[in-house]
Amino acid sequence: MKLIKWLIANQKQIASGAALFLLVICYVQQKQIAELRQDPKIEVFTGSDIAKTKTIDSLQTLVDSLDAENYPCQIELNRYKIAYEIFIKRNPKAAQQYGTIISEETE
Repeated sequence: MKLIKWLIANQKQIASGAALFLLVICYVQQKQIAELRQDPKIEVFTGSDIAKTKTIDSLQTLVDSLDAENYPCQIELNRYKIAYEIFIKRNPKAAQQYGTIISEETE
């Protein structure tokens, strides 16, 4: 109860202190932003770095190409998995036989 009375009595001072605190925080943030804007981050590549960059780019292109080729296969595989789960629900005995064929006779 004493705390509430004290807060009510000192409401203006508390609000002023909070506003001052926020102003200080904003000032510090603006100062940090200004410093970051003044320091440009420029990377200089040397001869070996350029060769590494070309190698990385070609490897990334290869990975992207393989992903693009693999995507339709993944879609088809997921369809077969879903169909097999439906098959298990509808005809468990036949699905078990099919699973045995896939796992043991197609290696």
